[in-house]
Amino acid sequence: MWLARKLIGRIVARAARRSLAIRGLRDTEGCEIRWLTPEIEAFVVAMTAEAVRLRPHAQQAELPTFGSQLMVEMAIWTIAADRSLRACGIAPETARQVVADLGWDIYRRMLALSALPVRLLTRDSGRRLRWTIRALLVFPFAPSGAPGYAVRVSRDGDDLFTHFTHCPPQSFVRRIARAEDDPELLESFRQSWCRYDWPGADVIVGDGQRGHYRRRRTLSHGDPVCDMCWIGNASRDAISGKEDRDEPAAS
Repeated sequence: MWLARKLIGRIVARAARRSLAIRGLRDTEGCEIRWLTPEIEAFVVAMTAEAVRLRPHAQQAELPTFGSQLMVEMAIWTIAADRSLRACGIAPETARQVVADLGWDIYRRMLALSALPVRLLTRDSGRRLRWTIRALLVFPFAPSGAPGYAVRVSRDGDDLFTHFTHCPPQSFVRRIARAEDDPELLESFRQSWCRYDWPGADVIVGDGQRGHYRRRRTLSHGDPVCDMCWIGNASRDAISGKEDRDEPAAS
């Protein structure tokens, strides 16, 4: 796990430098600013120190699989980034946007790599989704039960359902948010991690279409389940997804 932590830290720091060098920010006074290299490096140092401070509270040794430990490590860096941005005077809404963009930059690259073997094997959208998601349910989302991932898997035609009832990263962030009376942490997690699956499903299929995912309920909202549906045929009107509470706005 030590090596994985070092690697994740480097990946996150590199993504932060890449993103912050080209974007504007809004501070708590409402002013539009742009960070230069000294401010960016100061943020990276602060984020790294915050990750070190938070890690003992993550209880990773109690998690049953390496995959769940790895995902909680990513959650540590997520909330470390959010807290450090706000500590550096960045407005909470802007901090959430930055964290979401940083996370997506990393997540989409990892997901594209994970989905590549299946995309080389088949052009069928349903198979691409099912095979990739089932591979991810072996690692890192192995359903070992709480305190690890707890999930029920079923299939209906081209669609695959993964109903998660326990998510270690979400549980960790919720626990820290309550312990430190910082609800912004859970909101930052929700607006990043909990919104990646819509575009993520489209990345997996790679057919140029949107609408390969649906979810009505979410653990981070306080619901008892993340009722995920991975949709093989995105053209069907019946699964438009307009009622999805966390669905990101189309860009």
